[in-house]
Amino acid sequence: MNVIISGTSSGIGKAIAKRFAHEGHRVYGFDVAPGTLVHPRYTHVTWDIRNHERPAVPAPHILIANAGTIEEKHALDINLMGTIRFVEHFIESDTLKSVLFVASASARNGAEFPLYVASKAGIVGYMKNLALRLAPRGITVNSISPGGVITSANRHILQSKDLYAQVLAETLLGKWALPKEVADLAWYLTMVNRSITGEDILIDNGEMLKSNFIW
Repeated sequence: MNVIISGTSSGIGKAIAKRFAHEGHRVYGFDVAPGTLVHPRYTHVTWDIRNHERPAVPAPHILIANAGTIEEKHALDINLMGTIRFVEHFIESDTLKSVLFVASASARNGAEFPLYVASKAGIVGYMKNLALRLAPRGITVNSISPGGVITSANRHILQSKDLYAQVLAETLLGKWALPKEVADLAWYLTMVNRSITGEDILIDNGEMLKSNFIW
């Protein structure tokens, strides 16, 4: 299958791309940053998801919108409008079987910066709209909302013993997720799942039951 994923140069997106490539699929990864995944079935495309033109890649079977920013001033433009524009390039594909978004636990609890929260909540709303639109074609559409994940974007917390202790205390299981865990859930929702659609799935180690924001 052809798998198209945005935001694959690091973190969650790279982990998802690696999982699909290792499973034998042809993966096309999009990012404004250079590619860092080396695999014979992975093709990196330097691309800004805000681009109005459709990128020249094969039609996808699986489409995963992961790219985003934590920068507040760009959050709505990139996380929400860029994601919508990127996805709309591909939804008419007659090979499409599943669409997946990476949102955030903050879309539910509001516990981050205002525009970032709004952008991720907007992704969840758009996901539900797309699920309604694509259901007649049998295409599943869902989103994953991670809580804390061990990635370079969170390095300032991971490198601070005090901050890391505080964020771990905000989870029930006393830990953050690894990118691979999110990739495993992405695999299930797009490749195994046939009956879940229009749903936002939390992977937050129980953080939602506490909901304090520490930065």
